[in-house]
Amino acid sequence: MNTPRVLVVDDELSFRLFLKTLFETSGMRVESARNGSEGYDKARANKPSLIVLDVMMPEWGGINMYRKIRTTPELAEIPVVMLSAVAPEGFAHALNMIGISETELPPPEAYVEKPPSPEKLLSTVQDLLKLSVSK
Repeated sequence: MNTPRVLVVDDELSFRLFLKTLFETSGMRVESARNGSEGYDKARANKPSLIVLDVMMPEWGGINMYRKIRTTPELAEIPVVMLSAVAPEGFAHALNMIGISETELPPPEAYVEKPPSPEKLLSTVQDLLKLSVSK
């Protein structure tokens, strides 16, 4: 079986390291990026199995990266876990505020609030990886 590859995109170094350790000790390969622009470039270059994406980041934030992923054919099917201190309703509201409807941009496969329970986040990621392998 192929080792799942997870791309972690978060502007906080300590949080990237936490996620890298969490996923690597569970048998995944992890690459990380500091912002949406860097994350998008790494996603295009390496086509990860799953992306864990922070919503609020300076420069190119998670919403911009998420929209770009979903509109890039070779990346559109990659499962995305949005990770944010903002509640899911806030994410939907933010999309609305910049004129993006749910019909234009489907919701991510999962949304986890920060700070996440390591067990819950790991379980969410593992479940999504199993689903994407069975497709």
